[in-house]
Amino acid sequence: MGILKLKMLKLLLLLTFTEIFAADNDITLSVFTVTSKSMTVQWSDQTGASSYKITAIPKNSPERSVFAQFSGNTVMGSVNSLSPNTVYTMQLEAMDNTFNVLSSAETEETTAPEVPSIDQAYSKHSDSITVEFTQVSGATSYILRAESVIGDFFSETVVSSSPGTVMELQPFTEYKLSVMSVNSGGRSQPSYPIQAGTVVMAPKLNTTSPDDSTILVTWTPVEHAVLYTLCFIREGSSSRLKLNTTDTMVTFDDLESGTNYCIKGTAWDSEGRVGDDITVCQITRPPSPDVTHVQVTTGRSLGVTVYWQLVQGAESYMVWTTNGQNCTSIGSSYCFIIPVECGQNQSVFVIAYNKAGASSPSEPADYITYPCPPKNIWVEEPTAGNCSVVWDQVPLVEYYVAFIKRGDGMEESCNTTGTSCPFFCMCGYTYLTTVFPYNQAGSSPYSQVQNYTTIPCCPDGVTVNLVSTETLEVMWSPVKGAELYETTAAQTDDTIHCNDTAPVCVLSDLRCNTVYSVTVTPCSDLRGCNRTCNPHTHETAPCAPEIINMTQTEDSTYRVLFTNPNNPNTNYTITAIGRQDIHKCHARNNSCELTQLPCGSTYEVMAVATTTVGRSLPGFTKLLETGPCCPMFINVTQVTQAMTNVTWSPGSGARSYIVTLTSSRGHAKCHTLDTHCLMGCITCSTNYSVNLEAISSSGHMSECKHHGFSSSACCPTSVKLYRRTNQSLRVYWRSLGPQIQNHTVELYGTGANHTCVGKKYCDIPEETCGDVYTVVAAPVGLNGDKVSFCRPRMFSVPCPGSNAGMMISHGRRSVN
Repeated sequence: MGILKLKMLKLLLLLTFTEIFAADNDITLSVFTVTSKSMTVQWSDQTGASSYKITAIPKNSPERSVFAQFSGNTVMGSVNSLSPNTVYTMQLEAMDNTFNVLSSAETEETTAPEVPSIDQAYSKHSDSITVEFTQVSGATSYILRAESVIGDFFSETVVSSSPGTVMELQPFTEYKLSVMSVNSGGRSQPSYPIQAGTVVMAPKLNTTSPDDSTILVTWTPVEHAVLYTLCFIREGSSSRLKLNTTDTMVTFDDLESGTNYCIKGTAWDSEGRVGDDITVCQITRPPSPDVTHVQVTTGRSLGVTVYWQLVQGAESYMVWTTNGQNCTSIGSSYCFIIPVECGQNQSVFVIAYNKAGASSPSEPADYITYPCPPKNIWVEEPTAGNCSVVWDQVPLVEYYVAFIKRGDGMEESCNTTGTSCPFFCMCGYTYLTTVFPYNQAGSSPYSQVQNYTTIPCCPDGVTVNLVSTETLEVMWSPVKGAELYETTAAQTDDTIHCNDTAPVCVLSDLRCNTVYSVTVTPCSDLRGCNRTCNPHTHETAPCAPEIINMTQTEDSTYRVLFTNPNNPNTNYTITAIGRQDIHKCHARNNSCELTQLPCGSTYEVMAVATTTVGRSLPGFTKLLETGPCCPMFINVTQVTQAMTNVTWSPGSGARSYIVTLTSSRGHAKCHTLDTHCLMGCITCSTNYSVNLEAISSSGHMSECKHHGFSSSACCPTSVKLYRRTNQSLRVYWRSLGPQIQNHTVELYGTGANHTCVGKKYCDIPEETCGDVYTVVAAPVGLNGDKVSFCRPRMFSVPCPGSNAGMMISHGRRSVN
């Protein structure tokens, strides 16, 4: 028994913490719906069950439990007589035929709050009804239910408290209304319904203002309405006008212009209920404005400014002219009509606008625009210097002002009622002419400008300068009106040398030593060229002379022969230009002499002609080469008795030299590029004349004479050495000179050296017998110098006892 109680206690705890509990066969239980006093549940089928028992057990409430029993083939049932807004535990038991519980389940739910009651229901608008009801405890919200009496409309509206309003209803329609309370468990049963109807719609007012003192109100008939009430109020005023009518149109007269009025309209049904109201506001049309001033304005384009007085209630204004132009203004009292045409006589009027429409037009105001400019303006010049500006006649003109402006800025004008003005026009100027017509509105702001150019004047200050031998530069001051200048010369068959806008021209490729007549002709595209200008003459430079030949007349003088192609008053200058010097000669005929030209020089010789006009170009240069210079010195040195060495200093301009030694006994000659020459075939003791020829690279030759040269005395021959009895040695020789002269003898032995002088022989003491001696015998010149190139000889002298007094051995040539 104790074990059974323990199991039942465990089962009770499990049921407390679980919303739905199932037995071993998983029977389920759930709440289908609740009301204030009932709760409907549904469950799953239990195999073998013959009946089901549903028990509603109040939770935390002293109320008693309520149950209901259902057959075994039922799966949904309700438990009634419950308390509103109470939490119940719903318990399900499936039983067999013996009422044994096969399985069970339970769940928990709250009943709906109490059913509220409606206090009253009324309609203030044609599409809604407001319901006032009692509020019940435990309700979190309420549901207002509305049903049409004929059953074609149903709606539920959730509200939080009383009163609540049902929306989106039809005008003048009866509805049944009920209310339900709602909590977390569900909703209560509907309250006892009451019947209420919506009111009629408000009339849809349409307002217009036909004029500035009237407002017309119209509307379409409202269904079920038997009477209409209009309340008319002026904006900013506390007074109002109330009007009841059964018509659908009302006119309010004698109103203020440009004033805002508000109209409130309502409709009444046959039961005397007032329907919706509607308020619309309408402004009357503005009064007609007055034009105060019309001003014609000038600028980039012609315009008219219209001024008027602002009127009450106007939002914008429009100005119209009688020719259809207009302008608008918002808030201001003027506007511009741009552009307008010149020469117009028109009227203008102003209309004010607001939301109601347009006012009546103002009284027209007349205006006149300034006259149009003449279509054609031209200049006539019947005689030179007498011009007139002429134009077409223009309508609406009181007088004309013509302006004539010269190209240098000088301006004049004239006033006239006619169509022409005379003026003085000078040559070489462009005149700008224009005409402005005037009337009471003023003058045209623009006018056609007519250009008129007179024939160009002849240029002043024409100068012709020689810029090169065959080129003339012509310059002049620019003249007004000349667009280009033609420059011609009569001597070139009036060929146009220049056709340019610059005031300068160069005439080139002319003939030398010729006078040219040059004419500068100014031209313009409009008036052509002025062919009356005077010519100016100028001579070209003389022609260049050419050198024909150059010949040497003296040592340093050369005659130059050249051509003479110019007039007799031409001076000629011949210039020889060397490396370091320049030589000139002058003549008026065809030759002159260049003097003091140094030897060994090369000159470029050219001829130039000079007149009062200028210098010619130099003629072609010809090369003049003077003869080479003779050496400053010539030295002749005798090397051997038959050979000399001639040296000399370089001669300027010389490339090679020919040296000749000439005597009665013969001559020697040498041709060399050097400044020295070794010459043989010289005879001793002979006087020679020395000649040197300096030759340039081009073959020019200068003969250079030198003082004579005497060859040295002849070396003696037959030199012998003898021993004498007095223990001396005698040297003997034979002299070959034209006269006997002293000789110097030098004797060189192994023991001693000795010198002696004699004309044919000389004696020398012998110190050692049997010695070998070298003997040199040489003549002594007049200045005491001895000849140094006589060859030595060797002698061997034996001791006494062997052929004494005889030369013991012949001499041998010593090798030095």
